[in-house]
Amino acid sequence: MDAPATDPHRPPGDGAPRGRRAAALGFIFVTLFLDIVGIGIVVPVLAKLVEQMHSGGAQEAAPTYGKMVAVYCLMQFLCAPLLGSLSDRIGRRPVILCALFGAGLDYFLLAWAPTLTWFFVGRVIAGMTGANFSAATAYIADVSPPEKRAANFGLVGAAFGLGFIIGPAIGALLGEVSLRLPFIVAGALTLINWLYGLLVLPESVKPENRRPFSLAKANPFGAFKGLFHHGRLVAGLAVAVLILNVAHYVYQSVWVLYTEERFGWGPKEVGWSLVAVGVMSALMQGLVARRLIPYWGERKAMLIGLAVMTAELAGFALVEAPWQIYAVIVVGSVGGLAGPSMQGLMSRAVGDDEQGWLHGAVSGISSLAGIFAPLMLTEAFKIEPALPFFLSAGLMAVAAVVALRAALSTEAAPHS
Repeated sequence: MDAPATDPHRPPGDGAPRGRRAAALGFIFVTLFLDIVGIGIVVPVLAKLVEQMHSGGAQEAAPTYGKMVAVYCLMQFLCAPLLGSLSDRIGRRPVILCALFGAGLDYFLLAWAPTLTWFFVGRVIAGMTGANFSAATAYIADVSPPEKRAANFGLVGAAFGLGFIIGPAIGALLGEVSLRLPFIVAGALTLINWLYGLLVLPESVKPENRRPFSLAKANPFGAFKGLFHHGRLVAGLAVAVLILNVAHYVYQSVWVLYTEERFGWGPKEVGWSLVAVGVMSALMQGLVARRLIPYWGERKAMLIGLAVMTAELAGFALVEAPWQIYAVIVVGSVGGLAGPSMQGLMSRAVGDDEQGWLHGAVSGISSLAGIFAPLMLTEAFKIEPALPFFLSAGLMAVAAVVALRAALSTEAAPHS
């Protein structure tokens, strides 16, 4: 008789019955969803709280907020490859659970942080624990057949989308009461998430796929070097991922500040705009992408997604009325095809015993972008509020060209 899907000692891998694989994907989806709800709750208020503590206007507070984002990303850059490689050795379950527990405690620290210095300490801890996304992505790869990984990676985007439907809406409402209250609620939800995972999340790494821990691959520079030893496809897509993430950090860096400056939006309006992003992301990546990626193939879906994201960024820079922002969000949601397709192509190009390392390295690349992108984009915002979006649109176009060259390489995986 098969072990129950909640058995933490039985990996629900490719050889497991379809029902057990589906159950495992459900567990990781709920884990990601609750984690994103916690993050989404504080998005509408974090920049405003920094602005309040900075005792200056939005443009004066922008560089401080950018540095805070950069510190968070620096710690992810250092820790994501380490935790990804560690999960190949000891399993995804302990890595995900430890990260969630640390993140929950960190929210409570931020809720009572008396100065900006303590906020920076909190962002350091949050960056260290933020690698649970790379472990979760590796978890999905563990329990998905290779030909279905790209479609299943869409679950990550769907969890983000649904989390950002609920999280920012709650954060906007709580932020009207107190800018500190969302952190307390986020901490409580994250610890509930941790308890849920402790009770029901099964391990996904098969014993035969565990590999010795290697510090050479666990440090960020060694992890990135390894990406370039897996052929032109993985190397090219790794570069495209870096450029894409530099461009995409425009949302985290200046979205709240841009909409406040352009349209006078506060936490409530920002929260509802993020709800719209979440709805479209959930629909695209949770439903549409799971059908379009297998139909079009990973390479074509990736290129269409990158092209649409380029147009979306330029569209945000050109909007003249609030309703136009929502129109751009709806059309731009098609860009959600790019991420799962790129992940699927890269995941199929490496072995089953390297999934944690791969997704840790890719997560580290994303974090590397966050070290300097917020600084560049917030400085651009000081010059002209729309300039960061024009810069990001240009970078996204470059990412599309790099990804196209990688996809056309002779070493690219065949169409699935």
